This record gives sequence, structure tokens and C-alpha cells, in this order.
Amino acid sequence: MEQRPMSHSRTIVTKLVLPPDTNHMQTIFGGKVLAYIDEIAAIAAMKHSNKRAAVTASIDSVDFLSSAKVGDVLELEAVVSSTGRTSMEVFVTVHSRDLVTGATKLTTESFLTMVAMDENNKPTAVPGIYPETEAEKRLFDTGPARRDHRRLRREIIH
Repeated sequence: MEQRPMSHSRTIVTKLVLPPDTNHMQTIFGGKVLAYIDEIAAIAAMKHSNKRAAVTASIDSVDFLSSAKVGDVLELEAVVSSTGRTSMEVFVTVHSRDLVTGATKLTTESFLTMVAMDENNKPTAVPGIYPETEAEKRLFDTGPARRDHRRLRREIIH
């Protein structure tokens, strides 16, 4: 199977934080951020696999590091960071930007596992990946440890 650069899957989306997206503190609901993360991860996985569908197998980790408020812009970036036979680990970062001050901050980091689906809604093989930058190399090199951790977690639970 062919290999693709990690950059092939890179996806960037910008969202405006609106009042209906926020709680009584005027900060964005975590669930809203999770929906954005799930959507961009699926898009990155579909770009990598060249399939019309990729389903979420698991949200492996989500770290909410800071909040975003009404009027901030969220900048989400996703990249396939590791692949299995039919699965893809996708790394997503979310930054908030205050449009008045220009200040930006990392609000969320997440790893998800997506599975490519064929036209019959069955899991299908995906290309491998290779890193091109130092940051991508760190993500790529640490992928097997994250995969082992997920496998161990499932064994403990079951």
C-alpha cells in the first residue's frame, strides 16, 4: 500500500464563538468544541484515505487547556498522525484568537481514532503515512506508544 505525507491530511477550520455556543460564563461549551474536533478529524481522515466516510472509533484523549469566549475565533487544525490497517489516529489542536487584541492561546488538544469506510460501509485499508517536519516526526514516533496505551486500557476494562 502506498504511503502519503502527513501534510496530505492537514485540515484547518476557523469558527466564530457565538452566544448560543456558550454557557452562562460566556465561554464555549466543551461539547461544542468536541463536535468541532470530531468533524475536523473525520475530514482529515477522509482526505488521507480518499474515502467518502470515516467513522469515529474512539476519542482517545481530550485536554481542555483554556477557554474561549464569545467573539473569539477558534482555529482548529487536524493531521493524521499514525495509521493502522483501516484506522487512522488524528491529532487535533484548537487555538483561540481574540480579534481585538490579537492574542492567541492553545485551548484544546485531542487524539481520535477514525476508521475508513468503503462504499458498503465496511472498514477498508488506508495508506501509511510519513512525517516531513520535526513536529510531525515527534507525533509519528510516539504513535506506537499511544496505540499500546489504548490496547492496554481496553484489556484492563474487559
